[in-house]
Amino acid sequence: MVFSSSYFLVYFLPIFLLVYFLVGKKLKNPVILVASIFFFSWGAPRFIFLLLATTAIDFFLVKWMSLQSDARKKKRILIASLALNIGLLAVFKYANFFVGSFNELLNQCGIQEVGWTEIGLPIGISFFVFESITYVLDVYRGDQKPLDNFFNYLLYILLFPKLIVGPIIPFRTIAHQIKDRSAFETSDHRLNGFYRFCIGLAKKVLVANQIGLYTKVVFAMDFELLDSYTAWFGLIAFAFQLYFDFSGYSDMAIGLAKMLGFTIPENFNSPYISTSVTEFWTRWHISLGKWMKDYLYIPLGGNRVDSKKRLYFNLGLVFLLSGLWHGASWNFVLWGLYHGLFMILERLFLLKFYEKVGRILRIAVTFLIVVIGCVFFNIKGLDAAFNYFGQLFPNDAVSQTVFDFKFYFFIILAAVLSFAGIWKTGRNWGNALYADKQTDSGHLIYTFASLALLILSAGFLISGDFNPFIYFQF
Repeated sequence: MVFSSSYFLVYFLPIFLLVYFLVGKKLKNPVILVASIFFFSWGAPRFIFLLLATTAIDFFLVKWMSLQSDARKKKRILIASLALNIGLLAVFKYANFFVGSFNELLNQCGIQEVGWTEIGLPIGISFFVFESITYVLDVYRGDQKPLDNFFNYLLYILLFPKLIVGPIIPFRTIAHQIKDRSAFETSDHRLNGFYRFCIGLAKKVLVANQIGLYTKVVFAMDFELLDSYTAWFGLIAFAFQLYFDFSGYSDMAIGLAKMLGFTIPENFNSPYISTSVTEFWTRWHISLGKWMKDYLYIPLGGNRVDSKKRLYFNLGLVFLLSGLWHGASWNFVLWGLYHGLFMILERLFLLKFYEKVGRILRIAVTFLIVVIGCVFFNIKGLDAAFNYFGQLFPNDAVSQTVFDFKFYFFIILAAVLSFAGIWKTGRNWGNALYADKQTDSGHLIYTFASLALLILSAGFLISGDFNPFIYFQF
């Protein structure tokens, strides 16, 4: 089940909210937990028991670890917990990839393949595993005390607004909210959550889905017959689709959480106005970037290393793993290394070069770098990806009649919304749109506008059958 589905909007959400707001304070967390278990089971009934079991094991391992005075024993329990979580990813997300790659190597050598049965991928596994890791590490470091109540920990892992695609929330930032969030259970907070949800739904349904109708056609074509104009516009369109798809879903998650009294981190901050790839990764999928920084990059030494070679190695490793986190394929490995390469090049000389050119040009160059990287992100298979790269250059292919007025309308709309933050007026407009406090007249305007977006989005969902979600696979 995803937020941008008619079932969620018509049945699950209204029934859940009705029950949640009717029950007393002591029953609110149990209601969220039951709803979250149902929410996950709807999309992955085979895996709910696995998730419940591994979460229980992890909870008691961490509890046991926190009681140890012996540092060596404490570290062994930490390793056991990390092995459990990383093992889940290794088996369910990467086993097919590694065995498939090994079999390809055997084929090249003329050796018989290894027998293997494909393993299904539990939805949201990359997100809840990373959150489990933050819990054990936060407790191990002494940054946060372990929860006493197993069901509170289960709620942290399963909280349905962020369960499928995050944001990835470090345990220490939400632990106190699980126990008591009465300070945020106000009408203002809930209304702002509703506004945010409707904005996110509109971004997903009214922008990303409409652009996706065209990218679906472009990327289904024979790439060798693709003219450069269509190839470029298809790629740019996908970059916008990806942004509005994922940021819209993140907005919905943040909005739903606010309606329940939770405050969870932002995940996007106008990433396409970045003036460097380094800045881009402080604005795009912020929760993943922060996780990689706090739990991988800094422990590796971060910027405080003895040599630049080690610094560049750390950056390369972090982005390689970031690419692999996004998907179990060589395309995602190259996508991660591609971004890591530009992070290194910027530290070597590109940032100094950027200082000599105007801000608009820096934004354009960064956007171009990100768009080109989308070839690896969207296209399955290295051969197909490199074929698409070739079509970006002028070629003899006959121009395709893929795009129409509707396409250009949504591309212009996406571009205006994406790049408005370049100017002060656009930033002020954005700040006002996402402001936590509203006047009475502001609430009235936002309520009517949000209802209009909700009805319009619901109409598009009911009347159409195209509703992909790109990050659902991660």
